[in-house]
Amino acid sequence: MKRGVWLYFLLLIFEGALRKWVLPGLSEVLLIVRDPLVLAMIVYGWFYGVLPKVSYIWWMLVITVVAVFTSLFTGHGNLFVSLYGARILILHFPMIFIIGKVFNRDDVVKLGKVVLLLSMPMAILIALQFYSPQSAWVNRSVGGGFGAGFAGSMGYFRPPGTFSFTNGTTLFFSLVGSYVFYFWMHPKGVNKLILLGATGSLLMSIPLSISRGLTFTIAIMIVFTLVAVSRKPKYLGQFIVGGVGVLLTLTILSGAGFFQTGLEVLTERFDAAARVEGGVEGTIGNRYIGNMIHAVTEATKLPFFGLGIGMGTNAGSAILSGSRGFLISEGEWGRLIGEMGALLGLVVIFIRILISFRLGVASFYKLKSGDMLPWMLLSFALLVFPQGQWAQPTTLGFSTLIMGLLIAAFNDSGEIEEEKIDDSFTGEKLDIA
Repeated sequence: MKRGVWLYFLLLIFEGALRKWVLPGLSEVLLIVRDPLVLAMIVYGWFYGVLPKVSYIWWMLVITVVAVFTSLFTGHGNLFVSLYGARILILHFPMIFIIGKVFNRDDVVKLGKVVLLLSMPMAILIALQFYSPQSAWVNRSVGGGFGAGFAGSMGYFRPPGTFSFTNGTTLFFSLVGSYVFYFWMHPKGVNKLILLGATGSLLMSIPLSISRGLTFTIAIMIVFTLVAVSRKPKYLGQFIVGGVGVLLTLTILSGAGFFQTGLEVLTERFDAAARVEGGVEGTIGNRYIGNMIHAVTEATKLPFFGLGIGMGTNAGSAILSGSRGFLISEGEWGRLIGEMGALLGLVVIFIRILISFRLGVASFYKLKSGDMLPWMLLSFALLVFPQGQWAQPTTLGFSTLIMGLLIAAFNDSGEIEEEKIDDSFTGEKLDIA
């Protein structure tokens, strides 16, 4: 089961590479390459008693079954679209808790060290994609076509890295960031040169990704780190050392022309967005809070059971309309309510918020006891789990992975046994059920 988790991680990182460069002719099939693995792990876990007994899984199963039936009888009526949408909640959602059960804290740290190693070639790749024309081999899109980059600024395109779309770059380096900040606070057991290399890669990725989302995420992680230092003054020394390391790396990078060009492009993108959205306040208000509020207020205008599960995904759109797009909503909450209706959609949203809140409380207690790992993983998880776009496979994969790792970070013994869980969040076990 642990090897299965590692394979899930590797397929998440390299799924896009398979679809673009290795097996472009099978790009459509490889879109769901992780699904058979997850299904096998769920079946294995069921027969051998490894599947976690978590009430949220059963809630999601019931909701999904009801949503599939209503999709067929009162919604879009397409069985394949319904099943494609159902796989999100009946396969990948349980995978969160499988990771949280079969992995322990040591496994989470080991995976973090691998992430640090991968960050360096990934940074080189996005640099090549950033400066290469869209007709170059590194910028091939899924299926073997060209033009994988997405419009950025000043004639430059946002690079996708090894992923099928550019959001993969943002999500991957957000994961890198959570581990970089953690290892600077806990450098014991990690190679310092690798940590410096990963730090440099993270700093490179901010301008080269041309991603406002990644910039915002790193800013949030800095705030989380400052909170950790304020709660545990013993981190102050490591924070200063880490700050010196970051400044040293930044000084070296600032002298490189490619880094300066990236900063100019990123700055221009922020300025252009500010002119359209009204600054940072407008961006946060419209893209995050505004989308959530709009999804809830528009719920009364939809059929009670929605338009049908799976209809809000790109694959569902392609099957139903013949072209990829957003038939319901680009925002996650809008998609959920639009697909399943106000009742079922809001229940799914509530479950995601509740899990996030409980893990947030638990992570804060762990921070008070001197363990910063869950807290730094939480800094990424809170940005991708409550309203991450699960209809997009890469976002779904990273959301599943980071939440599973966050739960596993509480599991010092390597196995969460429900009967031994401490509900106060202050013990060694975590009650997420």
